[in-house]
Amino acid sequence: MKVLVTVKEVADVADDFEIEGLEIPETFLEYDLNEWDDYAVETAVQIAEDRDEDVEVVAVTVGPERSEETIRMALAKGVDRAVRVWDDALAEADLLDPTTTARILAAVAEREAPDLVLSGVQAADDGFGATGVALADRLDMGWAAVVNDLELDDSERPRDDDEAVTRASVRRELEGGVEELTTVDLPAVLTIQTGINEPRYASLRGIRQAQRKELAVHSLADLDLDPSLVDDALTLSGLSKPESESDATLFEGSAEETAADLETVLRDAGVGAE
Repeated sequence: MKVLVTVKEVADVADDFEIEGLEIPETFLEYDLNEWDDYAVETAVQIAEDRDEDVEVVAVTVGPERSEETIRMALAKGVDRAVRVWDDALAEADLLDPTTTARILAAVAEREAPDLVLSGVQAADDGFGATGVALADRLDMGWAAVVNDLELDDSERPRDDDEAVTRASVRRELEGGVEELTTVDLPAVLTIQTGINEPRYASLRGIRQAQRKELAVHSLADLDLDPSLVDDALTLSGLSKPESESDATLFEGSAEETAADLETVLRDAGVGAE
């Protein structure tokens, strides 16, 4: 069995940052594995650990050379090998839309032929939340989104055509606190929600072993993709700091000195009024 996990390196912006044109300078950025993808990695590794058969876990990312440090952390947590896709055409793109990203990931998936594809529900930077489902459509696979519980059915029940098939029993988180229980035939794409498990920390031994694990780098041409597909990517037209829509009142002095002022504010706001 092979499990393919899509992962992404995302930037964490400092509380006090500056904007230069359409970019935030590197001095205000720290990079890490996307939170939702961390849960997807843990899910894949747990599947490999729990099943009796041999399971290979492969991570795939679209990112520059800098992202290899982040991908190595996924390798250190138990992923067997990784694939990174990048070239000049991708470097020149302002922002990849979910469809473009899905086309790139699908090209890797077609070569890997996984039984199960796991993806984080969304990325912390762009927040599209559509890449996993777009990937399923591209691969013509069944899918389930926002999965917060997963169990693979080892019984391999036969389909109507008598061909054995493994099913994934999943619990999906819907809007309004509603949850849906359903099954999906493999191969399938599942987008993983935070809270489905507790992602492990990479051990020192795992970190050392990760340096020796395979991390293949492919360009778009290597995947038989035309660089012009990036032309459909989004164009970044502006970048600004979010504005606060609420006012804060700061009370200075001791509790005794400010109690009367606070009482006035609360009374004017109708707090405690009958």
